[in-house]
Amino acid sequence: MSENVESGTTPVAAEAAPTSGFSRRRFVIGTGAAIGAATLIGRTATSAAALPGGTVIGDGARVQALIVGSGYGGSVTALRLAQAGVNVHVIEQGMSWDTPGSDGKIFANTTSPDYRSYWLRTRTKAPLSNFLGFPIDKDVPKYTGILDAEEFSGITVYQGRGVGGGSLVNGGMAVTPKRENFGAILPSVNPDEMYNTYYPRANAGLGVTNVDQRWWESTEYYQFARVGRKHAQRSGFPFVFVPNVYDWDYMKAEEAGTVPKSALAAEILYGNNGGKKSLAKTYLPAALATGRVTISPQHRVTNVAPASGGGYTVSMETIDTSGNVTGVKTVVAAKVFFAAGSVGTSKLLVKFRDTGSLPNLNGEVGTGWGDNGNVMCGRANHMWDPTGAKQSSIPTAGIDNWAAGGAFAEVAPLPTGIETYASFYLSITKNPNRAQFSYNAATGKVDLNWQTAWKQPAIDMAKSIFDRINSTEGTIYRTDLFGTYKIWGDHLTYHPLGGAILNKATDNYGRLKGYNGLYVMDGSLIPGNTSVNPFVTITALAERNIDNIITYDV
Repeated sequence: MSENVESGTTPVAAEAAPTSGFSRRRFVIGTGAAIGAATLIGRTATSAAALPGGTVIGDGARVQALIVGSGYGGSVTALRLAQAGVNVHVIEQGMSWDTPGSDGKIFANTTSPDYRSYWLRTRTKAPLSNFLGFPIDKDVPKYTGILDAEEFSGITVYQGRGVGGGSLVNGGMAVTPKRENFGAILPSVNPDEMYNTYYPRANAGLGVTNVDQRWWESTEYYQFARVGRKHAQRSGFPFVFVPNVYDWDYMKAEEAGTVPKSALAAEILYGNNGGKKSLAKTYLPAALATGRVTISPQHRVTNVAPASGGGYTVSMETIDTSGNVTGVKTVVAAKVFFAAGSVGTSKLLVKFRDTGSLPNLNGEVGTGWGDNGNVMCGRANHMWDPTGAKQSSIPTAGIDNWAAGGAFAEVAPLPTGIETYASFYLSITKNPNRAQFSYNAATGKVDLNWQTAWKQPAIDMAKSIFDRINSTEGTIYRTDLFGTYKIWGDHLTYHPLGGAILNKATDNYGRLKGYNGLYVMDGSLIPGNTSVNPFVTITALAERNIDNIITYDV
């Protein structure tokens, strides 16, 4: 499937289908680059688009619906409520990424992170920490940048910050899980309605398409992926192409030199200035076009409690680009939709329950959190298997050993600008371990009890693929990417899930138990694993849930 998104077709992603001159300093800083709907708005923009959000929410406002967060769940909720005639206010703690920097671009390049790159950090924290024995992070000015590397005791969780949430920083791999795996992902949800209605609706809304495989076979920018295919197939593993939300016609124009390069210039981890269809180009413009949606960036919710006259009193702070509090506001909302992401929503709900603001939230709130089994590794290939000095930053394919070994491995790029002879992978595994959020009264913060040792099942499952490939190819693991003589990137996740599990913390459609008019609409509903990259499932689940909420509550 390779429909042109700009042609007005309705793309629906199928399940993944089987198929047969930087300096060293600039290179090593950028080695973390790899990881990371037109039918709604007409033509898909091919440059970063400003979002006219109207007047920000005022102190003392009374609103019909307030959405906390502008990621996948929040964007779906805003659009569908507005289409149903509801006035909606979206609160987003990150920036509205609509103003170019001194280089004329909205987003920083992954190979040269700057103040725009990280959320309120004074030093970068790239997913790959080392190369050839050298640390790669550097000092940067403190700023409300686009990527949050949030550190807990046993794991770093990477999250997008800004209007559009995680869609701003992920690799765009838009995968619908195989139907046979769905029962383990969302056991209380009818798969028929998801696969017949809501996955197709989500894929259409997100602008999902597949790469033109004929072009993929010939372009030098996917040499790394063709090497990954050869090694996978020679070891007997299925190699699958995976849909994405990138505008493939734009990428072809990048290669032809007729438009500015973005994916072909290593842009991804800190945003993409060209062909990537983030929520800022799909659901959010469609929501704003209704005239019923306002987005308030750089607003941070601090409390939610029942209001004396009905609805909920919502307290929030405004922040500047250094993270300083510049003001406080209190509004009353008839309904509040939590869509701040798995970590953000879980932290808010646990805090509000345990500090007495929302004491009737049940004991399931804060539980069932998982990392989608994320683990990374690299392999050192032979000299006769170059992976290419030029690499697209957009992944297109993976190795599927889920049924036999519990792992799906994204064949990921390392867009460094030099030949590395390296194959790099982000694996999603069937890791069963789950963590819990808890409120720490002494610090006033919410902690997560994940332990790094809990990554061992994920490593073992990933090894079911890469040990065999190394044996077949006579190759070895890279040991210079995640520390000194360290093979596995077991310190992070890009796919946080859980913390307010569907049909446990909420009813079967995201209504929080214990309160009327409070809802959860994001990845915190999903119990820790989706078997693939999760954002299509998060979007489809939000589409399903808001349908029911509009029917019965609105």
